[in-house]
This record gives sequence, structure tokens and C-alpha cells, in this order.
Amino acid sequence: MSTKPRPYVLAETNFKTVKDQKYTVAILPWGATEAHNYHLPYATDNILSENTAIEAAKIAWQNDAKVVVLPTIPFGVNTGQLDISFCINMNPSTQLVVLKDIVDVLNRQNIQKLVIVNGHGGNNFKQIIRELSVDFPEVFVCAVNWWHAENGNDFFNEPGDHAGELETAVTMFLEPNLVLPLQEAGDGASKKFKIEALKEGWVTAQRQWTSVTKDTGVGNPKKATPENGSRFFQAVTQKLASFFKELNDADLKDMYA
Repeated sequence: MSTKPRPYVLAETNFKTVKDQKYTVAILPWGATEAHNYHLPYATDNILSENTAIEAAKIAWQNDAKVVVLPTIPFGVNTGQLDISFCINMNPSTQLVVLKDIVDVLNRQNIQKLVIVNGHGGNNFKQIIRELSVDFPEVFVCAVNWWHAENGNDFFNEPGDHAGELETAVTMFLEPNLVLPLQEAGDGASKKFKIEALKEGWVTAQRQWTSVTKDTGVGNPKKATPENGSRFFQAVTQKLASFFKELNDADLKDMYA
């Protein structure tokens, strides 16, 4: 944590600061609490989404965007991991209720732009956003998977799907003391569906995680380096910051060209 409260990080700042700001964009990091191979912490998705949101918010703030990062939601959709110790599941229906309460408060306080910075592949906010748009038509809600802001293949040998090279490298850069030596990591080998349509991805279904992977990882983390993690993190946060600034400046009544 910084030595001085950052006005764009709600958890750090205070009402004396907040009452004099006119925030326009709320940013909500949303992660999960789940096993990440043998070497990464359970809070990996929270660490990555929160740090990405805060760094991008800092850059946007320096460019006069009045953004504020809300506290991270630490639980995600883990319905396929209920047999893995301490993988905490939050159903999509619960996520909708949580978001309704948050959006209701933001709307009452005239903050009508919300960005969900998602850190967990099991979270999918598209249908939730559709429902929120009916209940709160004046509030613009959008979601981004932080790792999709740039193409991981441009930075990593094999980005991986879960606790692979990408997530490992960025966590090594951000929180090196929480990452075990890579020789202690599993290889992230995983099985695929036998049914061709499911394997190809044009039919979707939930994976039963312990049937897919022995070490809970999907993707080999062994080539991860903090240097590659840093490069990817910087590229992603710069791109997100540009989006935050553009959304800050946008007129919600004139969004289409």
C-alpha cells in the first residue's frame, strides 16, 4: 500500500477527500478465491484484478479522469470446484444481487458509469449487465477481463488458462513473496472433453475441475518470469487507463456514431 492515501482508491481515502471530489467512473475489481496450481495463492485473481484496476486508475487520474476504485469482491463463480478445499463459490444469481445493490447506491449518488475489472475466468457478467440495464437504464455498466486487454500470445510462450505462464508471471511481478519457486509448481497438464463439439468450443458446458487437472492448473507456468509479467502488466494498464479516460469524458446520451 502507498504511504499516502490515493484519492482514486476508495479503501485508502477518507470522507474529507471524497466529499470534495466529483467522481464520474466507479471501477469494481472482481476476482475469486480458489486454488491456483501448487505455487500461486488462493487470492491470485483478486491480486491481479485489483492491482490492474488501481494502476490503470492512477494513470487515468493523472490525465484528469475522475475515477475511483471500489474494494475488490473476492468471491467468484466456482461451481465446478466445490470439491477443492476452500474454493469459495458465489453463484451468478448472487452476483446479480450484489451488483444491483452497488449500482443502486452509485445511481443515487449520480455516479452513472461502472466498470467491472474481472480477474476470474468463471465470472461472466454479460447477462447480468443486460438485466441491470433494465433496472437502471441511466447507469452504464460494462465489464472487462483484465487479461484480454492485450494479447497474451505477444508476451508469453504459452499464456495458459488458469495459473499458467501469464498469471504466474504477473503475480511474480506484483507479489513475488507469495509465489513458490516454480520447481514446486505442477505442470498444469489438463484433459479436454471427449465430445468433439465441446472440445472445439462451439458448444459450452461447465468443466469438473478435478477431472480436468491434477494440480488445479491449466497451462504450464514453468517459463514465467517477473520481467515478462511486468511488460504485460504495463501494457494492459496503459490500455485500460485510456479506456477509463475515454469513458470519463463520454456523454452517456451520445454514445453511438
